[in-house]
Amino acid sequence: MPDYHPNIHHRKSIRLKGYDYSKAGLYFITTCVQNRACLFGEIRIGTPQMILTAAGEMIAKWYYELENKYPGIRCREMVVMPNHFHCIIEIMDDHQQDAHVGAPLRGRPVDTCTIDVPQYGPDNKKFGVPMGEMVDWFKTMTTNEYIRGVKNQGWKRFDGKLWQRNYWEHIIRTKAS
Repeated sequence: MPDYHPNIHHRKSIRLKGYDYSKAGLYFITTCVQNRACLFGEIRIGTPQMILTAAGEMIAKWYYELENKYPGIRCREMVVMPNHFHCIIEIMDDHQQDAHVGAPLRGRPVDTCTIDVPQYGPDNKKFGVPMGEMVDWFKTMTTNEYIRGVKNQGWKRFDGKLWQRNYWEHIIRTKAS
């Protein structure tokens, strides 16, 4: 691994400082394929329409699976493009009782005060998680299925990672908020 030089290798957070990304509201998300490879379809010139590949259809399928994994959200509009994905996710304000809320529990020290706290809600569903955790789950599930598509269905290979690091988001707010 190359040496770290803070004057060269500095990354600024693109997140809104101090904002709770598990807070109820609407979020516009964009995530891009690594190296902008066109893996999910093509835009037909002349008709202008997006023609999804089987991989693009898989991306759409996993987007709507987010509601099953995270019942406190609603998957609103989305569009799969050849080399990126846009969507609007709404986090509802209805956390279920007895469900794990917040960051993953991995690595959390066990003590007698928290030993009876359930890790997840019913059927491994999670409530009240930040947007980043949802995007990570989506990227993991789509990457795993894409790899299966490469092996079993001859989908185009990708270089190293399916998705670029991170994602772009915009909190959809009213003028008053």
